[in-house]
Amino acid sequence: MTPTSFSSISPKKIRVIGVPLDLGQSRRGVDMGPSAVRVAGLEARLETLGHIVEDGGNVAVAIAEQKKVGDQHAKYLKEITATCTKSAELVLKALESDHVPLVLGGDHSVAAGTVAGVAEFYRRKEQKIGLIWIDAHSDINTPDSSPSGNVHGMPLAAIMGLGPSELGNIFNFSPKVHAENCVLVGVRDIDAIEKENIRKAGIEVFTMRDIDERGMRVVVEEALRIAGRDTVGYHISLDMDWIDPEDAPGVGTPVRGGATYREAHLAMEIISDHGRMLSFEIVEVNPVIDEHNRTAQLAVELAASAFGKKIL
Repeated sequence: MTPTSFSSISPKKIRVIGVPLDLGQSRRGVDMGPSAVRVAGLEARLETLGHIVEDGGNVAVAIAEQKKVGDQHAKYLKEITATCTKSAELVLKALESDHVPLVLGGDHSVAAGTVAGVAEFYRRKEQKIGLIWIDAHSDINTPDSSPSGNVHGMPLAAIMGLGPSELGNIFNFSPKVHAENCVLVGVRDIDAIEKENIRKAGIEVFTMRDIDERGMRVVVEEALRIAGRDTVGYHISLDMDWIDPEDAPGVGTPVRGGATYREAHLAMEIISDHGRMLSFEIVEVNPVIDEHNRTAQLAVELAASAFGKKIL
C-alpha cells in the first residue's frame, strides 16, 4: 500500500499592498477593507503556510469630501486614475523584487491599477498574462453605458481597452489582457448594456448558472485553461460579493445567490493546485455593514487557500 503523501507548499515571498479606495461607488466603507483584512490576521495566516510576508503599507487615496465628483458619467475618475497609477507602480516594484503582489481593496476599480502593474512587468519580458475576474458583477460598463457613473463598475472595461481611456492607459498601452485570456467567473448581476460590452470585448463568461449546472471544479478548471493559454500565468481578481451574502455580508454590493463557503474554497484550492497564479487581489470588503468582521475573516481564509492551504 502506498503511504499517504502530504503535499508541501513551495514558500513564496508575498508583498501586501493596501489600496483603500472607495471613490468608485456610492456606498461608503470599503476604504476600511484593507485594515479589516489585516486585522483578521492575513499576514500570520500566510506565514503559517511557510510564506515570507511583508506589508507594503497603503497607497495614498483622496478623500471624497475633499474632491469634486467631476464627470457624472465617471465620478472621481481623475482621483481613481491617480490612485491606480500609484498602485500599478507598487505592484510592478513588488514583481521586480521577486514578490507576489497581494492587493487589498478598496472598491473594484483598484483592479485597473493591479492588472496594469502585472501586465507591464511581463510586457517588458515580452510575455502576456491572463485574467480571472471572480465577481457577482461583470464590471464592464463604460462612461457611456453606466447607469450610475460609478467607476467600480468599469475596471474590466478599462483593462480590456473599452474605456474610460484614462484608467485603461496606465503605462501607455491597452488592452492590458487579450480577450482570449480573460474569463469572468460567477457573475449573476449584469446590466443590459454590459451584455453588449461583453460580446464586444469577446471574453469568456461563466455565470452562476454554469456553476450550478456544471459544478465549480469544471468551471474553474476551464477558466484556468483559458486564462493560461499561451500566457506566463494569470492574475486573480476576487470580489467578495461573488460569495453569497449569507457567508459574506460585509461587501460593497451584495447580491443573493452567490457561491457557497465551500465552493469558494474549492475554487481557490484549484487555483493553487495549478501553480500559475502571478498575483492576487481581494476587493469590496466593507466592514461598516459586516458582522463581527466575518467577511474579512473569510477573505483571509480564501487567500490562504489560494496560496496553498489544504485540508490535508
